[in-house]
This record gives sequence, structure tokens and C-alpha cells, in this order.
Amino acid sequence: MSSPQTPAAVPRRPSARLISVLLAATVLGALLSVLAVQWCRVNGWADPDQHLAMCYSDFSLLFAERGLADGAFPFVDDVPQDQIMEYPVLIGLVAGAIAALIPGQGVTPERTLAFYDLNHIAVILCWIGLVMVTAFSLSPERRRHALLVALAPGIILTVSINWDMWAVLLGAAALLAWGRRMPVCAGVLIGLGTAMKLYPLLFLGAIIVLCLRTAQWRPLITVIGSAVAGWVAVNLPFMLTQPQQWLTFYEFSSAREPGFSSMWLALAPTGWSGETFSLLSNGIFLLCCLGIAWLGLAAPRRPTTAQLCLLIVGCFVLLGKVYSPQFVIWLIPLVVLAVPRVRVFFIWQAAEVFHWASVWLISAKITSEGTIGAGHYLFEMLYGLGIAAHMGTLIWILALVVKDILHPESPAQDPLAGPVAEHDDALTLSGLPTAGRRAADA
Repeated sequence: MSSPQTPAAVPRRPSARLISVLLAATVLGALLSVLAVQWCRVNGWADPDQHLAMCYSDFSLLFAERGLADGAFPFVDDVPQDQIMEYPVLIGLVAGAIAALIPGQGVTPERTLAFYDLNHIAVILCWIGLVMVTAFSLSPERRRHALLVALAPGIILTVSINWDMWAVLLGAAALLAWGRRMPVCAGVLIGLGTAMKLYPLLFLGAIIVLCLRTAQWRPLITVIGSAVAGWVAVNLPFMLTQPQQWLTFYEFSSAREPGFSSMWLALAPTGWSGETFSLLSNGIFLLCCLGIAWLGLAAPRRPTTAQLCLLIVGCFVLLGKVYSPQFVIWLIPLVVLAVPRVRVFFIWQAAEVFHWASVWLISAKITSEGTIGAGHYLFEMLYGLGIAAHMGTLIWILALVVKDILHPESPAQDPLAGPVAEHDDALTLSGLPTAGRRAADA
């Protein structure tokens, strides 16, 4: 039987000195992110050069190709089929609002650069927020690990590829709100994050498992209800007024073929449809989620919220039909929260940087119709090694988390436990008696 634990107090605030250091480090990381894309800022975003210079961005591409440069506002204005934004609603609204700030009309180098720069500034502000949220989400003795988020190579190199950082900030803020016993706020933030990218929705899986284990039904119902309300509040107006634009993201996600760095690329020669790959991907991911739920309920001590979130998101990434380079941003704060091993973090980041470079090399060859890299298969070999490095190191990290859950060396602190922190286990699958058991990570 587990020994009683002292309920955790709400962690004290980070010191002013640490906050200053984190801000300075994030500003440094942001400056490095600008330097990393400077070639494209000077020379423009044209194929295949932008791939060879490794500074591709969806910002500049979609400004020209989704009617933003001509004043079309996604999900509000009627646009031709080929100009519909293939993203959830909130990304379209952010893109439209930023495009509306740029004077003039049409696609010009100056307006494209302005749109890119404004979006880059916006994701940098989200990045600063993410670092602060991470610091508040860590236990006091680990708060300095938020520096890993401030200076993560994966963020520096990919933050301005797409709008993912918006969703990552909303998801991280939702976990912090849950940890501070604010289930309504946590749910609304999950709903808003899901209206940006689907992945914050996965955090509900971890919350469900922890609430089941401790029989905390009221906060569980509250957070789920608030998440649904937040998502519906954003999506319903556009479901009613622009149903085809609203549906495009979901139809595209289901129908698209396996893409960047997906494990399913190995089966592309079968000729299976995108829907078939979606069925396989979603089916196996569901089985993984059931396994993670069993693990969370069978573990001798209650897993931390971050551990379960990382396992769910990690499986989602590994089994998805696409692993775009910026998806590493989804994982970085969760790895920092769940894996207190700096060396592991940097080994993984080195693998992700190698994968990032290999993607752009193979993209340069593809967009140049084979002119770049002609006469050899070096880029293909590097791309294959990059995929293996990305998947291998992520699987390694997930295995470390599973080991920590099954064989905890000491009671784990969980600043994000929130409403379940002070409650006994009510349901476990470990065969141990539950009466009188305390939550070991409280």
C-alpha cells in the first residue's frame, strides 16, 4: 500500500530574477529565429531556393495563394474553392486579421514580407508566453528548465513555418489553469486551442484518466463541458455561415495522402487512399490511447499530468499521416515538463534538427524537379535517416516516461495535478487495495 502523501501547495511564483533571465533567453532565441530565415526575408520565398536555404514558411505562401493579399478574410468572405484555408477557424481568423493590417493591395514583395514579419512577431510573443507558462507549470526546483523552451533549437528553426505556436501556448495555458484548479478556464482554453490545431484536444485524455483514477467527476464534467463550449462558440457561427469553408480542414485531413516524415510513407506504394490511411492511423492511435489509459490506471503511483499528455501527443505524432517540421513545437514543452533529464532533451533536439535539415534538402530536390541533388541519392538517404532519428529518439523518450510511470524511484511532484491532487485513488487496475491510498504525486 502506498504511503500517505502531503497534499501539494500551489507552487510559489518564479523569482523576478528568473523571469528576467527567461525573457532575455527567449529574446535571444527569437533573434536567432529571425537570423535563421534572413535569406528568405532578403531574397523572397521562391522554389526551390527557399528550401535549399531552409527558410520556407506557410505565411508567405498562403498570403499569396489564399486570397489574403487581395483582401479576402478566411471563413468570412466567399472565395473560390482553391483559395479556401485548409486550417481550423482560429488560424484563418488570425491570418485574416494580420493581413488586414497591411496597407495596399495585391501580392508584392513588400506586402509579403510585411505579412511574414507580423506573423513572426506574433508567434514570438506566443513563444514568450509559452516560456512563462512553462516556468509556472514546473515545480520550484525545476523552474530553470523553462530555459530549454526559450532556447530549444526545434523552436528557433521552425517557429515561423506555421501558426502552431498559437495552439501550443493555448494548450500549455490550459494545463496550467487545470493545475491551478480552474477547470472552466482550462476547458475554454482547450476548446480555443482545438479551434487552432486539434492537438490540444488530446490533453483531455490525460485529464479523463486522472479523474477516473481519483473519482473526480465534477471537475471532469466541468472541463469537458467548458472545452465543448469554447470550441462551439468559435466554430458554430462559421459552421452556419460558411459550411464548406469550415468543412475543408476536416475533409482535407481525412483525404490527404501520407506526407512529410510519416511512417505511412512506407506503404504509399500500395496505392491505398488517404481515407484508408486515416482509418489505419486513427485506429492504431485509439488502441494506443486505450493502452495509455490502462497504464495510467494500473501504475503503482498516479502518473503526472504531463507524463500522460506527452504519451498521448507522442503517439499521435508518431502515427499521424504527416509530421511537418514545426510539429516538434507541440512536443518541446511536454518533454520539458515530463522528462527531467536535460541530456535526453538535447540528444532528442539534435535528432530533430537533423530531421529538419533533411526535410528541406529533399524538398529542394523535389521542387527543383530533380535538378538539385541530381545524379545521386544522398538527399533521399539523409531524409530516411532523419525520419529514423526523429522517430527513434521520440520512441526512446516515450519509453523513458513509461519506465518512470511503472517504476517510480521516488514520489513525483505534479504541479499540474489540480483538482485531483489531494484525493485518494478510487480506481486502479494494479490489483492493489485502493482504500486509504493517497495520490503519490500530490
